[in-house]
Amino acid sequence: MSDADTPGFQVDRVDLSGDCSALRFVGELRFRTCFGAWDEVRRLLQPPPPRLELDVSQVAGLDGGATALLLELRAEAEAAGSAAAIVGATGRVQSMLELYGAHPKRPSIQAPPARIGILDQIGREALSLLNDNNALDFVGDAVVAGGQALRAPRRLNWADVPRLMERAGADGIPIVLMINFLVGLVTAFQAALQLKQFGANIFVADLVGLSVTRELAPLMTAIIIAGRSGAAFSAELGTMRVSEEIDALRTLGLDPYHFLVFPRVLALTLVAPLLTILADVVGIAGGLLVGMFSLDLTFQAYLTQSEKALDLWDILSGILKSGVFGLNIALIACQRGLATRGGAEGVGRSTTSAVVTSLFAIVVTDAVFTVIFHAFGR
Repeated sequence: MSDADTPGFQVDRVDLSGDCSALRFVGELRFRTCFGAWDEVRRLLQPPPPRLELDVSQVAGLDGGATALLLELRAEAEAAGSAAAIVGATGRVQSMLELYGAHPKRPSIQAPPARIGILDQIGREALSLLNDNNALDFVGDAVVAGGQALRAPRRLNWADVPRLMERAGADGIPIVLMINFLVGLVTAFQAALQLKQFGANIFVADLVGLSVTRELAPLMTAIIIAGRSGAAFSAELGTMRVSEEIDALRTLGLDPYHFLVFPRVLALTLVAPLLTILADVVGIAGGLLVGMFSLDLTFQAYLTQSEKALDLWDILSGILKSGVFGLNIALIACQRGLATRGGAEGVGRSTTSAVVTSLFAIVVTDAVFTVIFHAFGR
């Protein structure tokens, strides 16, 4: 046994077994008294044993500096090849060691969470939306700002509307045309497989025309807008939010709803129907291509049959849907952007949330329109 006596505390080295030794600390470990004598404590590590216990069971108290010295001593012993551990800590000593990471808290043993059913998940998501104060605040602020804008239209930032329409509309025309052309093509192929069996090839024009104008063109166009423009608007406003540009606008006396939100809402509400009209044309063109080269229909016969199958309401109903889809996408994207918190990570979360929520709103709105049209025999 060897020892080091210092003012306020004492350290003894005890050989517990052939391969295990212990340094037993007694008294108060304070940095003021430990620092000057710590070299003597280090010498007690020599020669380093295979296993070393730093026994603090008789330590009445220690401060942060002494804790750091104790952890450093353990690290030195481990560097010398000893399997070192601090043992015997209780009360405030243990709390101090846990604070400095010497004794990680034991993981609590908990029962695995109960499996949540799909209905519970839907209910919880619905409640979270109802309890979303940011969304409710946004709706209230937007209604108030909208009323003010109706009384004084000059407050709106009209200059940004053409630029935003170009970004959301003209720049998105190629992808809208390609996707809807392929949708019409695939729809015609699937219909042809069944109608060929009954010699009803000509009715492919009916199925494609009605499906595209009433459902597929507005729906696919809205999904593309949500992925392109909705995500872009949310990221743009979110970045402005975290960089405090929104607060700067308010400081300058500019209402963010008049200056940022309403131009985007107006742009998407106008652009979505225009893109849907183009989508109707190329979707029917995709079906026409299948009819001519796969079903031996003539160009004139296909167009004549499409004209018989469609009436003005079929086209107008799709355009009406797309306008509402565009309104939903713009409002959701702006709300998520203005509610952004937490820097770049928060911008990413807001963008993802805007797209997912927009897609959900599009499907729900489409279902509501379908039920209403069916109820009125349309």
